[in-house]
This record gives sequence, structure tokens and C-alpha cells, in this order.
Amino acid sequence: MRVIDREEVARRLTYDVCIPIVRQAMIAFSKGETRQHLRSIIPLANGHLFGIMPGALGESAAFGAKLVSVYPENFDQGRQSHQGLVILFEPATGAPVCVAHAGEITAIRTAAASAVAADALARTDARHLAILGYGEQAATHARALRKVRDIQAVRVWGRSLERAQDFCRRMSAELGIPFSVAADVEAAVSDADIVCTVSAAREPILKGSWVRPGTHLNLVGSSVAGPSEVDTELVARSRFIADSREGVLRQGAEFLRAKEAGAIDDSHIVAEIGQVLAGQIPGRTSETEITVYKSLGHVVQDLASAWALYSQ
Repeated sequence: MRVIDREEVARRLTYDVCIPIVRQAMIAFSKGETRQHLRSIIPLANGHLFGIMPGALGESAAFGAKLVSVYPENFDQGRQSHQGLVILFEPATGAPVCVAHAGEITAIRTAAASAVAADALARTDARHLAILGYGEQAATHARALRKVRDIQAVRVWGRSLERAQDFCRRMSAELGIPFSVAADVEAAVSDADIVCTVSAAREPILKGSWVRPGTHLNLVGSSVAGPSEVDTELVARSRFIADSREGVLRQGAEFLRAKEAGAIDDSHIVAEIGQVLAGQIPGRTSETEITVYKSLGHVVQDLASAWALYSQ
């Protein structure tokens, strides 16, 4: 059995490679060509989680599962918050053939999915990016978004000023564009064309009244029912696109909170991103519209990325 470690994933699964893979995976997902169950999540002590995500790339295609733990405090210790394995089975004999580093695949494919969504939904003239958070996903999102838009400046907000400043110094040196720290969330998004929420917030940190017309948002930090990064007003104001309609109706925290408040109903999900990418449903319909992509992340993204590394 082949083992693909973190270093190999990082070296070979570039954004130029991963973005097209994720794009095709989400089109196949929305067409019903893939097979998967909603993730099963087991709560552990101290807010830790263990997730099991099974799926198949098609009836006669590779299949497998992602086994992943989520330990948010790992970031403070210089470790990835997501730890685990992607296990691949080949379709001809059903034999397990590969295990790959799930933490690195998750970090890259999540940002690649946000880039795919931004490419489909953000205005073509988007230049200013706001990132709420300064962890691993903040870095991967900054790298990935530059692949689909000519990002010229990035504004960052985080709860620790010192860590936000350090993040901005590192990323500015790496990407060669200015990163600056915002005093608060409202200031961070005030002139943003694209906003990525990649925080560990339990309660909303971003209000709809702060978001200007024409903004595109990737909501990424919350992947289970409960923790919400944005308020009900923002959800209600937006043209709301899901990675998975079923997933958001079951586990999309911001959407569920707005629905419980009576501000929206299930029809507020206008499309899955795969339907937009396939040209079945329009994405952005005006220059002033606020678009939201709710990212929960799905195993077909992991399997497609891992299979590409294994088979090529």
C-alpha cells in the first residue's frame, strides 16, 4: 500500500493542480455522479471532534473515506488542527491501495474550493481581500484566491493583534502584496471585494450591515451545526450558494440559525456550486449583489485530490 505523506501532498497538490480537480468534483457531485454520506461527527472531550467521511467518485470509480480529528488548539502548538488519513480503494478489485495525509489535503482542497467558488461568484474586478482569522486556512486561502483574481491587497482581522501582525508579515513576504491588520471586523471588510471567514468563532463576528454591495463571501470556519461566523442579516441579504444543499440543511450553522429565526426558508439556497459551475443555475446576477458560498467540505474533494496524487 502506498503512503503519501504531508510533504509529498504539499509539493504535488499545488493550487494549479487542485483547483481544476475540485471544480470537476463539485460538478460531478451536483450531477449525482458521485456517492457519499453526510459526515458522521463524534464529539470528544474539550471541544474536540472525530469525523468519518465515506464516499465514492462514481459507481465504478475509486472510493474510500477520510478519517479526521479536529483539535483547534493544535494551532497554538504549531500543529495542524485537522489530523487524519484519506484511505483510497481502487475500483477493479476493491483493494485498499493508498493512505494519504488528510490534514494537508484538507488545507489545500478547502482553499481550492473557495477559489473555485470565488471564480464563479465574485466580480471580475475584485481586487481587495479580507480574511477573518490568521490560522492555516487563512494562509491557504490567500494563496488560492490569487489564482483566480488579481488580488492587490489583503486586510486581516484576528483576536490576537500580535499573531495577526506576524501573519501579515509572513504572508506579505511570501506573496509580495501588502497585508495589513484591521482594528476590528467592520474595518476589515469595509472595502473588501471578497471576504473569507476562516475563524474558530462560536458566535457571529461579521454583521450583514458591514458588508458592502457587490461583495462575495466564502464562509468556511464552521463545518458543523452550531458555531456561526456571520449573522442572520448577512445570510438573508445574500444570494446563497451551497457546496451541498443537503449538507447545509443539516449542518450549515449560519443558514440554520437564520432559518430558526424565521428570516429565510429552505428555498434561500438558490443553487449548489456544482450547478453554477455546470451552467445550470446562474451565480452572480448583478454587480451589487452579495453572494455567499457556504463551504462545509465534502469527501469527494478529498478523494479526487488523493486519487490524482496516487494515479499520476
